[in-house]
Amino acid sequence: MKTAVVILNWNTVQYLEKFLPGLLASMPSDAEVIVADNASTDGSMDMLSAKFPSVRQIRLDRNYGFTGGYNRAFQAIRSLPDADGLTYFLLINSDIEVSPGWLEPLVEWMDNHPGCAACGPKLRSYFRKDLFEYAGAAGGLLDRFGYPFCRGRVLRRVEQDTGQYDSPADVFWVTGACLLVRKQLFEEMEGLDERFFAHMEEIDLCWRLQLEGYRVTVVPRSVVYHLGGGTLPNHSPWKLKLNYRNNLLILENNLAKTYALKKQETGFAPEIAAKIACREARLTLFFRKVLDVCSAVVYLLTGKLDYFRSVREAHKEFRRARHGIRPEKVRSFLEHHPDIPAPALFPRWIVWHALTKGDRIFEYLRKKV
Repeated sequence: MKTAVVILNWNTVQYLEKFLPGLLASMPSDAEVIVADNASTDGSMDMLSAKFPSVRQIRLDRNYGFTGGYNRAFQAIRSLPDADGLTYFLLINSDIEVSPGWLEPLVEWMDNHPGCAACGPKLRSYFRKDLFEYAGAAGGLLDRFGYPFCRGRVLRRVEQDTGQYDSPADVFWVTGACLLVRKQLFEEMEGLDERFFAHMEEIDLCWRLQLEGYRVTVVPRSVVYHLGGGTLPNHSPWKLKLNYRNNLLILENNLAKTYALKKQETGFAPEIAAKIACREARLTLFFRKVLDVCSAVVYLLTGKLDYFRSVREAHKEFRRARHGIRPEKVRSFLEHHPDIPAPALFPRWIVWHALTKGDRIFEYLRKKV
């Protein structure tokens, strides 16, 4: 087994029944589909045993979320007797429809590009197969305040796929709906940050990999189709809370190191670069919190009380979960990473540009990114 293709399931029996046959049929001989289950209560594993008895199962004792579930699944897979040649982990959602030959271009890209830590396919909509899908489109980017967007998707606006992103490209992040990552690097990163539970943890992982000097790439020869919202619907207040909280965690985890690398590139000594970077990172985090408060006020004024409470709870949970931004930690990072290029954040606020440029936003971004 060279590639472990792992579905993390939680109460999505209908998607396993629908999409698993196509996934199994697409597997090359050196890849295996494994289903890890977060203690589902909908009969998912009983169905799997009855209809797909050859599929290996990992049954977890409770719902550990996307982060904890995948961390435990990959830990279990590493101890399998046929895992000696295991090179890649592939995270894939249960609500993904694959196209023939989708996996081989991803593995081939990683085999031929040792500086690439993770890659993913183009993500199109299951319902409108000519459109990109919200969760990942043609690769993800991140703006200066931590707002994620994609080539082919900005805010709720989604672009038609006309081949405009058909060349491989380094991106800031690849969606966790379908993400291939090197096993060794995943282990060195200590997996996904379990404070996230679910949502945006793949952005954090991709950012951390770049801070180690590796690239993240979208490989458009591979195409999959995503239904979306299979576990949590898009209008869920809990999902909104996770997104707001985890956005802040992403910034706290990675922003000071990124700023420090930029300062180091301009000639600052590690100690000075770390102090300035931490100060600037705290200021950016403050501005992001102000923007969140503005969003919460809009929710309140428009009668969306559940969303207002979600933002409030997100900030409370962030304060409990945060580790802090410490200059000594950033300085140590710089001393061990003297020649790493700083990951490239989009230098503007994407929300403003999306609102002012409307449908012209994609043309604008293709010129700027």
